[in-house]
Amino acid sequence: MLGKIAGALIGDHFSKGKGAKGAIIGVVAETVIRKVVPTLAAIGILGYAYKKSRDFLQDEFGGEPDYPSEASPSAG
Repeated sequence: MLGKIAGALIGDHFSKGKGAKGAIIGVVAETVIRKVVPTLAAIGILGYAYKKSRDFLQDEFGGEPDYPSEASPSAG
C-alpha cells in the first residue's frame, strides 16, 4: 500500500503538464519500490546482525589471537 502511495506521489510530481508520462512513471516507481525496498531492508538487517555478532565475539574472545612465542618464526 505504501508503494502505491509513493508511486502516485512520484507520478503526480512528474505529470505536471506531460500527460500520461507521469502515470507510467508512477507505475514503474511502484514496481521498483515493491521489488527493491524489501531487498534493501534485508541487506540492512543482515549487515546489522553481522556487525553485532562480530563485535560480541571480539569483546568475548579478544581481538587478536595469542600464539606461543615458539610458534612464530624467529628473525635470526
